[in-house]
Amino acid sequence: MFTLAHLDTSPPESLKNQVLQMMVDYFSDVSPVPLTPSNPLFQLYQYVIGYETHLYLQAMNAASEGTARLILALDDEDPSQVLGFALYLPSLDDTEAATLAYVAVRDSHRRRGIGRAMLQRVVRQRPHVELACAADKVPIFESMGFHVLAAQGPHVLLNTRDHRSDGMVAVQDLAPIYQSREVRQIHAYLLQQHGKKAMSEAEKKRDRLLDQMAYQAQVLVKERFPTLH
Repeated sequence: MFTLAHLDTSPPESLKNQVLQMMVDYFSDVSPVPLTPSNPLFQLYQYVIGYETHLYLQAMNAASEGTARLILALDDEDPSQVLGFALYLPSLDDTEAATLAYVAVRDSHRRRGIGRAMLQRVVRQRPHVELACAADKVPIFESMGFHVLAAQGPHVLLNTRDHRSDGMVAVQDLAPIYQSREVRQIHAYLLQQHGKKAMSEAEKKRDRLLDQMAYQAQVLVKERFPTLH
């Protein structure tokens, strides 16, 4: 069994480290660009998503209205163990709205209702919740009460209501991360390890993946709303 904890300040270091480790371990499940380990860019994007999450968790200490909130699923028998988490961004100017940034459950504890319980807790806090995911994950969120609204690039936009909120959310700017010295060092290392040709092909594979995801998102939305096309 598990217990849910709702945090509006950064979690203790031991819990924070487990959340960050899950982001890295389940990168292909949670990333907006779900590369596989066979792609040489995998390590680069893995670092970026981990650092992005670190910045969200760090900013929680500011305790302002727009900072991220965290739902943790903790093991009943050992509350020091994180079984899952949901990171969401409250709207700055709509007290009912939020955007779900990331959700993950340990693979050893999936299909036990942990993900559903965490999302229900998010909706209880902010009933107007939006998220974007790959087309193949849409049925999972539909089973939890989310509705398809539209295709948004490589993702499908879903919401607990039949419309988007007009409120704004404070999304982490990734540009400084990609321009950081650490990312440049990782890219240089990968370039040295794999070679220029392999890295160029990796970028093409990434772009083909995103194009394929965008096509799948469009197809799914057309299936859901056939009369609109």
